[in-house]
Amino acid sequence: MTDFYPEGKFIESAENKYYLKSISNLSQAQREGRILEAKAIVCDSNHNLIVDLGCCKGIIYRDEGALGIREGTVRDIAIISRVNRPVCFIITDFERDSNNNIRAVLSRRAAQEKCMNEYVLRLKKGDIIPAKITHTEAFGAFADIGCGIASLMPIDMISVSRIDHPRERFTIGMDVKAIVKTIDNGRISLSHKELLGSWQENADMFSVGETVAGVIRSIEEYGAFVELTPNLAGLAELKENIHPGQQASVYIKNIIPDKMKIKLIIIETFNDDNTIPQPNYFYDDTHMDYFRYSPQCCDRIVETVFNE
Repeated sequence: MTDFYPEGKFIESAENKYYLKSISNLSQAQREGRILEAKAIVCDSNHNLIVDLGCCKGIIYRDEGALGIREGTVRDIAIISRVNRPVCFIITDFERDSNNNIRAVLSRRAAQEKCMNEYVLRLKKGDIIPAKITHTEAFGAFADIGCGIASLMPIDMISVSRIDHPRERFTIGMDVKAIVKTIDNGRISLSHKELLGSWQENADMFSVGETVAGVIRSIEEYGAFVELTPNLAGLAELKENIHPGQQASVYIKNIIPDKMKIKLIIIETFNDDNTIPQPNYFYDDTHMDYFRYSPQCCDRIVETVFNE
């Protein structure tokens, strides 16, 4: 769907390695306007990034470090935080450093401008795109959707099953898929839960009478909600000494599609550092116009419409 990817996805490609082999190949990449990737190794006192190109060093001067740095709308942490990480760039020139060695002059800003104009601004609501989680806040996860351009995935868009913090779903650097939820003056917000399957698709993985693994998400007066998958939770009878965040083994007492309910009995709970698994996606296409979470037999309609 795209030639623009989150930073780090292109660095090990044969094409990228070819252009980093020699000064001559770098010059070819400059003439062709190629976006390349290499690891930033130092951010100097002036917030210029030094990049290891293999055949030589490169420099990204501060103002070329990211879109918005020059205008003051983006803080310098966007540059500093790239040290020891891959950065994308376009080669703009060659110069001699203080030791008279040839180094390439690079622009991450130019790569981001190219990505913005040729990719991001052409996206439509419902497009499914690759993304990389860059950091998380209580209100959502930020993801690189191409060349270091960040978009927000609000916490309520991450999964149907509610979570207290995005770190319960994602780790920093995790590659995920995302759906373009809204577009506002070039700013894109993302959704994720529609890719994790409908209620029925998730419920079909379980059967009455099974004892399965779950996570206790909340405790109410009438029972405890236990997550079976990120898009499926059931209600269990209350039990002493349980609390949100605990791992649990639960017995499936009943599955009721027309009520969108799963009745559970908690067998045992325990505290454990749960490893965050890679998301399991139920949808493989590159665009989604409409998603219905609730079963067709259910009177309650839970849906997402992308093509309004």
